[in-house]
Amino acid sequence: MPEPKRTVTMKGNPLTLKGTPVKEGDPAPDCQLTAQDMSQVALSSYRGKVVILSSVPSLDTPVCDMETRRFNQEAGKLGDDVVVLTVSMDLPFAQSRWCGAAGVDHVVTLSDYRTAGFGTAYGVLIEELRLLARAVFVLDREGGIRYARIIDEITNEPDYDAVLAAVASLK
Repeated sequence: MPEPKRTVTMKGNPLTLKGTPVKEGDPAPDCQLTAQDMSQVALSSYRGKVVILSSVPSLDTPVCDMETRRFNQEAGKLGDDVVVLTVSMDLPFAQSRWCGAAGVDHVVTLSDYRTAGFGTAYGVLIEELRLLARAVFVLDREGGIRYARIIDEITNEPDYDAVLAAVASLK
């Protein structure tokens, strides 16, 4: 029996999500992402830290811009044992340009443009657009998922208070 179709909306229009969604209590899937310097980074390289893992469609859109700036502000207050990663399909060059222009220096941006491995592993790849849905995951120091939310309407921001509460419970 086929799995039911999973969707999010963009301005009310449904979009199909590909991949297997992760849930709280699951081990975080490891995958390779591309850093701004074009090096490959494994998500597992952040084990030992609490990770806020934010998935966005594109940094060059208003809501993604606001979200990443907000997480940048919060990251500056969370201490060295917490890392904030923002993953998008944007090319690393575009991520670097955006971070410089926005003054974002506490968030690590990573790109899934090569294989969409992150999008598929976390169930956030938008089939029609080959972009990532807006979602936030919080990983514990051992790489377990302790918070997982895919935002139903991708033009909405995440619940920052809920994300920060999940982080606080792990500190």
